[in-house]
Amino acid sequence: MYHDFMDLYGDKGNMMVLKKRCEDRGIEFILDTCGIGEERDLSTYDLIFLGGGADKEQINLIPDLLSRKENIQKAMDEKTFVLLICGGYQLFGQYYIAADNSKIEGLQFYDYYTDTGKEGSRCIGNIIIDANLDGLQTKIIGFENHGGQTLHVKSPLGKVLVGYGNSFEGGYEGFYDGHILGTYLHGPLLPKNPDVADFVIMKSLQKHHPEFKMEDLMPLENEFDKNARQVLIQRLMK
Repeated sequence: MYHDFMDLYGDKGNMMVLKKRCEDRGIEFILDTCGIGEERDLSTYDLIFLGGGADKEQINLIPDLLSRKENIQKAMDEKTFVLLICGGYQLFGQYYIAADNSKIEGLQFYDYYTDTGKEGSRCIGNIIIDANLDGLQTKIIGFENHGGQTLHVKSPLGKVLVGYGNSFEGGYEGFYDGHILGTYLHGPLLPKNPDVADFVIMKSLQKHHPEFKMEDLMPLENEFDKNARQVLIQRLMK
């Protein structure tokens, strides 16, 4: 959604990773886009993706996003999985306070809300979190750069090992409830975390194949990915 607005730090790269990992397994992958004013029935999709953007982009798209609230709710009710990065994550909550203190109304699907960092302060830097995704225990690596402080998150994605997360002192990052995965991690997220990419693929496939499991995905052995992750984790956790 809003690929022409919400692509901060190469967030579209997440879709490139999903496409490649599906094609390598012989899984058909069709990538569609939905811009402002374009008619789409989002409930027909297996996965909805919304990336990050600056305050200006979020303000520009919010009327169109809010007009799709009922259709997005229908999609989630019908088991469409939702992946949200940064601004996309914020907009599924109650509201977002921009840097100029203007209030941007969110979709209000969840209780969390996002205040602005005081005196222009921001959470910036590399980040590692320890997450449990439906039994998949994994360390997720990324890069965060956000002034927004997301509070009242009842179901965080993971515990922060390095970095900030949802807020300066919160100790936890992102949101995951089985239906949506929201996170501040850019980089983009999925090239650094192939197990998370496969998890998103699995959750998307479960819309029409509810019994599908992670072990049903053909393994994609890549020593380079594995070694690069190990080096990053060791370097950042020193």
